[in-house]
Formats: sequence, structure tokens, C-alpha cells
Amino acid sequence: MIVDTLIHARWIIPVEPESVTYEHHSLAIDSGKIIDLLPTVVAKQKYQGTITENLENHALLPGLINCHTHAAMTLMRGIADDLPLMDWLQNHIWPLEQKWMSEAFVKDGTDLAIAEMILGGTTCFNDMYFFPEIIAAQALQHGIRAKVGLIVIDFPSAWAQDAEEYIEKGLALHDQLRLSGLCTTAFAPHAPYTVSDEPLQKIRTLADELELPVHIHLHETHHEVEQSQAQSGQRPLQRLHELGLVNPSLIAVHMTQLTGEEISLFAESGAHIVHCPESNLKLASGFCPVARCLSAGINVALGTDGAASNNDLDMFGEMRTAALLGKAIAADASAVPAMTALRMATINGAKALGLDACCGSLSPGKSADVIAIDLNTLETQPLYCPVSQIVYAASRQQVTDVWVAGKRLLTKRQLMTLNVGDLKAKIAEWQQRLSS
Repeated sequence: MIVDTLIHARWIIPVEPESVTYEHHSLAIDSGKIIDLLPTVVAKQKYQGTITENLENHALLPGLINCHTHAAMTLMRGIADDLPLMDWLQNHIWPLEQKWMSEAFVKDGTDLAIAEMILGGTTCFNDMYFFPEIIAAQALQHGIRAKVGLIVIDFPSAWAQDAEEYIEKGLALHDQLRLSGLCTTAFAPHAPYTVSDEPLQKIRTLADELELPVHIHLHETHHEVEQSQAQSGQRPLQRLHELGLVNPSLIAVHMTQLTGEEISLFAESGAHIVHCPESNLKLASGFCPVARCLSAGINVALGTDGAASNNDLDMFGEMRTAALLGKAIAADASAVPAMTALRMATINGAKALGLDACCGSLSPGKSADVIAIDLNTLETQPLYCPVSQIVYAASRQQVTDVWVAGKRLLTKRQLMTLNVGDLKAKIAEWQQRLSS
């Protein structure tokens, strides 16, 4: 049988079933989907690939899923480092956005982020930023999967003047993307402290009607929780619960300030957490109790946050930090093992985004969102357990090849849909503007 692509690999780590690693196996890909995963000796007899890859030193994994990004903010990487969150936002980031926010800013910043993510093995990202139609257009142009946030905030920006206009524009974009395939949408109210009750109630109604997720920063800092209690007598999570938003559609980002009762409430609701350990560490925002949340049955995914506060979009670094930090917080070396960290970066992310029928694992019938990692480097030798080496020792520079829906986006470390020279020239221009 002739298929579009046949990949023979030393290892295949499908993520589902959990804790399974296949050695000397192959993936057969046709019409953008995985049609078979089988031993290489059998694959060579059963299939003939229009394109055949022999990756004798590589592990194949599902593409990594970055569940929380502000892609265009990559243009502000390194600006106002080493400051607390609200100082960083109010006195540095928001003034720059007010001055420079535009379609061109979002286009070029998103291109830079997409290039970095593809090079690092990320095949899907969940974004929250202004001009989401530009983010979607760039994701489609470059072939990466995206969950595009329909941003909502009470305050005016270059994109919309008030919450009503944000929602109206977001709904129009949702309609435009319904048949796009790679790009789907989620409501993205920024945070409880920037979105009032009325638009949150409207979002809840629309999310129910359209069956869309709701992606929001929540319990990011102690200050946020304190401020909410002073103003309303409620912690933010309780406020969202009373508004009916704490349900299986909720994607709550950060969640560093949680009581035992809140963990139980969240677990019962079926909502999802996106853990951003490196951004939280850099901004001293606090620690998400990941091990306790996982033990309670909460689906915990991983995100980098924006490159302005991380300062990278490296999901390999995020996996390692999540695993190590999770052990330290739990005072338990067995907490957040390597396989759990890998699941947080793949299938857990797909579940949070409502995309687990499409991606997140290498299963026949799913989209061929696949990455290849060269493990034959000194930094990952000797190799006893591929999953442990990937989480604790490998780097994103070892990602050699990336496919999304069967289309090759990275070949032997060469980007296939972006011109690096042109991109660098545009970024240099933005650097000059933003630093003036």
C-alpha cells in the first residue's frame, strides 16, 4: 500500500497508551493522518512511502502543545526583566503596547513566535492577544495548529474599545475560522481583575451555546487574590464559580494560589489548569501545587506564557522545570515523574483545548502532528530510558523534524514555511523602535 509518508524510527513514544515506548517501529501517514503504528520490519512489507524517512537515532513523539502563549509579545523578549508582575505590566508592558500595538506588530511578533515554537517541537499553541485574526492568519500561513483566543478586556486597545466590541469581533472571527481546520477558537477574557461581571456572564452564555473553551488568567498572584477579596469579599475562583464559569470548558492559567477546598471544587468541576512554571518563577508569582492537583484528578497542562516574561517558548525547558519544581513543592521525589511531565505537554494539553480527538498522542486516526528528536548526542548518552532523557536531559535543539497534519514544517532543523533572513530583518526593526 502506498502512503504519503513512512517514518522508520528507533523509538516511538505514543503517549497513549501511557508509559509505552516502542523500539524499531514506524509511522504510516496518509492524507494528513496517522493510519498505522507498527514494527518497522512489518511496515517495510506492508507500506511504501511516497516519502520515506529513516531516523535510526531518533524518537518520534506527538507534537508538543503550548497551552498558554501571548505569541506577539515575543517582540518584547528581554524588556523590563526582573520586576514583579504588576510593576512589569503597568509600568512597562502596557505602555509599550499602547504605543506600538498594531496589525504589523502582531504579525511580525507571531511569526517570530511560530518560528521558535516549530524549532522547539511545538505543533499547537493556545494564544491570548490582540488582533487574533492576524494570529490565525499567520498560523494558517505557516502550517501550525492554533487555538486562537477571542480576547476580551474591559479597557480600550488598538483592536477594540470595550468588552462589547471585543466579543462582537471575536464572534465574527469564530465564524470565519469554523472551516479552517488548523485554527480553532476559545473565548479569552484576560483575567478577573480586567473583565467585569457582565461580559463574563455573556461569555459564559456564548461559550455554552458555541461549545467553546474559556481561557483566562486565574489566581496568578497573592496580590490578585487579596485585591479581589478587598473589593468584592470573594476570591477570584469563587466569583467565577458563582458566574457559572467553573466547568469543563474552563482553562485556568497559573493557579498558584489554591486552598484545599479550591482544589476540590476545581476537581469536581472538570475544569483544566495550565501550569506555567518558568514564568511564575521569574515573576515570583507563586507555585501551582501540581502534584496535589493531579492527585485530585485535575487535568494539568503546560504553557510557557509569553516570551516577555519567560523569556522563551521552550516546552522542553517547561517540562523539566515542571517535573523538578513539582517534586520540590511536594517534598516527594516521585511526584511529577518524567512521563507525567510529557503527558502535561502533549495529551493533557490536547484535552484542555478540546483537541484530544485530533492530536496529543500518536494514535491511528489522529492528525499526524509528529516531532523527531535526535537522541544520539553526547548530552543524551548513555540512554537507558528515552522518556527520562527527553524530559531531564534533551534540549529543543535536538528536534530535527516536525510535521503538522502530515505537512513537514521542519526538515533537519530547516524551517520550511518561514524565511529566517527576512524574519531577522523585521525583528531588528522592531527592536530599534521599541528601544527608542
